[in-house]
This record gives sequence, C-alpha cells and structure tokens, in this order.
Amino acid sequence: MYAIIGAGPMGLCTARQLKKHGIDFIGFELHSDVGGLWDIDNPHSSMYHSAHLISSKGTTEFREFPMRAEVAPYPHHSEMRRYFRDYARQFRLYEHYQFDTRVLQVQREQDGWKLISERNGEQREWRFDGVLIANGTLHTPNLPRLPGDFSGELLHSNAYKSADIFAGKRVLVVGCGNSACDIAVDAVHRAASVDLSVRRGYHFLPKFILGKPTDTFGGAIKLPRRLKQLVDGLLVRALVGKPSQYGLPDPDYRLYESHPVMNSLVLHHIGHGDIHPRGDITAVRGQSVTFANGEQAEYDLILMATGYKIDYPFIARDELNWPQGAGAPQLYLNVFHPEHDDLFMLGMVEASGLGWQGRDEQAELVALYIRQSRAGSPAAQALRQTIRAQASQRLDGGYRYLQLERMAYYVHKDSYRRRIAEHSAALRRELANDGALAAQGA
Repeated sequence: MYAIIGAGPMGLCTARQLKKHGIDFIGFELHSDVGGLWDIDNPHSSMYHSAHLISSKGTTEFREFPMRAEVAPYPHHSEMRRYFRDYARQFRLYEHYQFDTRVLQVQREQDGWKLISERNGEQREWRFDGVLIANGTLHTPNLPRLPGDFSGELLHSNAYKSADIFAGKRVLVVGCGNSACDIAVDAVHRAASVDLSVRRGYHFLPKFILGKPTDTFGGAIKLPRRLKQLVDGLLVRALVGKPSQYGLPDPDYRLYESHPVMNSLVLHHIGHGDIHPRGDITAVRGQSVTFANGEQAEYDLILMATGYKIDYPFIARDELNWPQGAGAPQLYLNVFHPEHDDLFMLGMVEASGLGWQGRDEQAELVALYIRQSRAGSPAAQALRQTIRAQASQRLDGGYRYLQLERMAYYVHKDSYRRRIAEHSAALRRELANDGALAAQGA
C-alpha cells in the first residue's frame, strides 16, 4: 500500500496511474475536494479571481482527458477546477482519498513508512510501503525583507484574491513574473496609481500569434538550441519590441534560459502610462520607497509577487537528498531518490510547455517502476542503477538556466519527456514480455 500526498493535478494523475497499474494506495488531501490551488475555495490556494491558465489548453491538458471544445484557449481558473473534478470522477479517484486531512509527519521506519494524519483534531497513524509526495510547489511564500520599515499595507501575492483591495490606493507591485504582471494589470482598473518594481530583465511573449496561442507554434520544425533561441528571439522582438522600449530592463540572458512572461496586457498598460516601471528597491521609510536610480515615491500598499519556496514540512529534509544550499532535492528526473526506492517526488518539475501531460508521463513512469520493482524485473534494476549514478544531473538540454532558487528544478521539456519515454518504454516492453510468457504458460 502506498500513500499519495495531494489531490491537485499532480496528485490526481499519480492516483490515476497507480490505479491503472493495480497498485493499492490511499490519497491525503488537506482540502475538502480535488483541484489543489486551482480550487479558489481551497483556503490554501494561491489563486486569484482573474487568474487564467498561462499555457494554452491544448498544450496543457491530459491527452486521455481533453478539455471540452467550448473551453477558451486560456481557461479561467473556474474551468480548471471543473476539469479536475471531472477527471477525478471519470477515473473514480474520489473514493481513494482522505479529504480534509492534514499530513503531519512522514517518517521512515525499518520497513516502510509511518504517516501521521490529522482530521477534525484527531490524529491517526498509518503504515505504508512507500510514499509519493505530490502536494505542489506553490505553498510557502518567498518573502524577502524590504530594506527598511514600510508603514502601509504589505501583502504577498499568495494572499491576493481580488482587485477590490486596490481601490483608490497608490500601489507598488514588486516582481515581474506571470502573477506579478497579472496582478498589476488587475490593479490598473481600481488603484489610484500602479508602479511595478523590476530588478532584472524578462522576456515577454504575447499570448497569441496570428490568432493562435503562442505555445502552439514552433513544434513542427526542430531547430538546434542556439538557432531556436535566435529565431524565436527575433520573432518576439518583431512582435513586441525590447523591454527597454517600455522602460523595463532588458534581460541579460537568452530566451528560454528562464521562464518567459506570457502576458499581452502588461506592456500595453505600461505603454499607455497606466503602469509605471520602477527599478529595484534600495530603501523604505514609512510610506516612502527609494529606488536604485534615486527616485522616490509614496505608496499605500506594496504587494510582493516574489514567488514561492519549495517546502515539505511533513518530512525531514535529509530524507529528500536535499543538501544545505541546494535550491531543491537532488533526485533523478526530479523524482527518484538515489538511495531509496520507496519515496518519490511528483510534480517538483518546471519546464516551458511541459503541461499536465508531461507530468502524467512522469507519474506513469513511477507506477511502472513500482510495479516492475516488485516483480524484480531487470529493467527496473537497470533504472535503479541509472538513478544512483545520475541523481544530481539535470536535463537542461544545454540551456544555461539562471542560477536562481526558483530555477533549481527547471528542465528542458523535450529532453525530459524523451528520457521519461525511454525508461517507460523499457519497463513496458518487459511487462509485455512477462504477459506473453504468462499467456504461453497458461
């Protein structure tokens, strides 16, 4: 019996794959329903009312469970919540979950794992052969200290739900990732003023090109890495120009070496004077903020859209092969522990265009590995040797990703999916051969 922690997209497809391969499991979910952060009614969700999917539905959906035809190319979060509930019903996953249940502790024992859960104030101990952690990476806010004391209202984007909080206020949004830009655009319609503090340069991509979602282009012809960066970079330059033309810093790295910003409106509003770009913050005193160029401005509200830290508070860091100073656990394919074959990390992976299908492929590999390991198969043993030898290696496809904590578990989509497919194919072949031999014996 295995434990799955989390009933968001990753937890659900993990449950689906274990069920498909006949592996018994129990799922644990802190909220009362499935969907994870995509359920805005989940008290632990970082979703906000205006949020939509950043990637398009066609590149994001599960292949075996397409989104409905009438759903927009970039669905609203409410559509995503319905999608995951439909997925859970379709594959009868609800019956496998303990809802409204917090996992307090996961502890290794001599044989298997002890899991302590809590529901309605009552604790319960469980014993499992293995644990699959799939509770996501967007839970613990990264909240850097401001250089001084701000006397106005200070929020992290994790607490943001509605633009109503901006009404009549002078607002400073700190950060320039996808959420930061979404929220700054929200604020335009309610705030007295909106400024955007940007420390480093970003590549901005429009959401549509020639009427089609941007992430649906470029797959037909495979270009060498540097040529793809050059060609796509020139196309983006032709479509939106340089960030510096809007008063933003230009990136000092090539396209795809960090996650680009998919937002067609933030540059529009900057160009219309609705959002005013600012540099890095150097000092804060009362409601006054000083920026790197010496300019000062006063604000009623600062919203820190500064991302998240990966955090698994229910398990000891040492169990995850997570050295001090490393931005993320050192796991093969961001999944497999180099020393233990009963602990798996699901969903601790980011890649432009990976989508939920890529994560489903990850979950399928884990299910195949568990099934074949229990059967003592040579293919599973060979994969275990690879895991031990290559746990610290990252499939970056030759891209020089920025050395940032948020990029510590970033991979190159094509390289990652190709490696997953190779391992899965080897395990499937052996499974098929075993089935054929069993049929001959019968």
